[in-house]
Amino acid sequence: MRLFSIYFACLFLISITIACYLAYLPIALIISYWLLSLCTFAIYAIDKSKARKGEWRVKEKHLHLLALIGGWPGAMIAQQLLRHKSKKLSFRLVLALTVLVNISAFIWFSPQVKELLNELAKLFY
Repeated sequence: MRLFSIYFACLFLISITIACYLAYLPIALIISYWLLSLCTFAIYAIDKSKARKGEWRVKEKHLHLLALIGGWPGAMIAQQLLRHKSKKLSFRLVLALTVLVNISAFIWFSPQVKELLNELAKLFY
């Protein structure tokens, strides 16, 4: 599961970057995903550091909100690479839900993504 999460997040970021390069997605959307992912990764790292020191921590709902609005690739990578919040089942389940909701909204609100998925489907059927 550890490598799957990392690969899935990286595959998503690379795929949307390529889709942007091919003019299927606006550059602002791709920049948003990359920046939110980097910020989310950094906040996970800060929270992990605070956990080790026994200091005040970042609230889980804030971590989930960052994932929900587009930082989930960074959250998934940080969770696995930093081994942070990776054993708490309830946290992992909510993170998975935020990923599903974000990707669903991404597809639903992006006509370009729907068009691209339709074109890909035609290649296989």
